[in-house]
Amino acid sequence: MLPQTLQTDMFKIKLKTQKTKVKTWKKRNKQLEWYEAPDVKKLIDGLVKSLEFEHVSSERIFCFRTTGTKSRAIARIWSFPKIFQHALKIEPAYVIEVVSERFNKMDEREKTKVLIHELLHIPKNFSGSLLPHRYGNIRIDKEVERLYRKLS
Repeated sequence: MLPQTLQTDMFKIKLKTQKTKVKTWKKRNKQLEWYEAPDVKKLIDGLVKSLEFEHVSSERIFCFRTTGTKSRAIARIWSFPKIFQHALKIEPAYVIEVVSERFNKMDEREKTKVLIHELLHIPKNFSGSLLPHRYGNIRIDKEVERLYRKLS
């Protein structure tokens, strides 16, 4: 005997037992879209100056806002690996992406903490690589709190 409904990741198929006709419904996928985020860029520039992140070259940080992602992340930082830098003869750069559906709902305090968190992934040599959440005896989450208090 066949099940009444068969569901996979991409399709939900309802089987009708009286007829041979099969109906299919494709799950609706939002399209992932990127937009430049000058408001986020302005916040990043302000944080770099206020927190005296002298190792961060803010003109080499690009900010984007995304919509339609299924990620649980609020924001992400993207690196530009050495191999691409050498191949394309481009200086190190970073992209900070904020997920609109989550980031826009946050208050200013939380937005600031999220952006500090992303900036802390940039190493002191601004090489295009990323630091993990824990390196040496430093934990990014504790460092975010310390730096946020410094701003106040």
